[in-house]
Amino acid sequence: MPSWNSQQYLKFEAERTRPCRDLVARIPLLTPERIVDLGCGPGNSTRVLAERWPGAVLWGLDSSPEMIAEARQSGVAATFELADLRGWQPQREQYDLLFSNAALQWVPDHAEVLPRLWEGLAPGGWFAMQVPCDLNAPAHRLARELAGSAKWRGKFPASGVREWHVPARGFYYDLLASRAGELDLWQTTYLHVLPDHAAIGEWYRGTGLRPYLDLLSAADQPDFLRDYGREIVAAYPQQADGRVILPFDRLFVLARKN
Repeated sequence: MPSWNSQQYLKFEAERTRPCRDLVARIPLLTPERIVDLGCGPGNSTRVLAERWPGAVLWGLDSSPEMIAEARQSGVAATFELADLRGWQPQREQYDLLFSNAALQWVPDHAEVLPRLWEGLAPGGWFAMQVPCDLNAPAHRLARELAGSAKWRGKFPASGVREWHVPARGFYYDLLASRAGELDLWQTTYLHVLPDHAAIGEWYRGTGLRPYLDLLSAADQPDFLRDYGREIVAAYPQQADGRVILPFDRLFVLARKN
């Protein structure tokens, strides 16, 4: 798992929380009693859940000690616990909502993990997930190409860097259709208007570049980021006012247990 820096992540808190708010708005629960935020990060997604359902008992789980420490300082009325979703075992049929905002892409083997999570839902409970689905976007492609270049390939494994992974949307349909009483999937492209090209580098420095940076020494990281920044300038057009549009695709899954 990559390392995480909560302050770097929260530089774009409004943009990162927007898909969370969009997903929460689509969940047709009136008064859920027990909610788990799977991969809660610094608590921004848990805050959205607490605002929507102030009477619910909330748990936030994350595998990053720094993220959990930040979440515990957020003031959100929730219990924040350190837990790895790759092995976390929910209490059987205890939860009205299992929610995950941009976290499960870092967890391998969804064919095993999601059915295990599903067992934790009470009858009539909902599973709600949002994950990025833009691994072939220029920002990701450029990181892979840079890591494989003559200058940098010796710093990374010959097999390549293990990035996040999200199966095709049809995978989630096939996995959940026979289990769910209701199932909804949709995909949205967010167009984030950022102040300049440097902001794109800062965005990915907090997420998609983490697996690359974790493999580099502290001395090599700034040089890699400079090379990456030059490639970003060439890949994303600048608008007339100097700003840059960052398209970002996200997949949403919403399913109700019978």
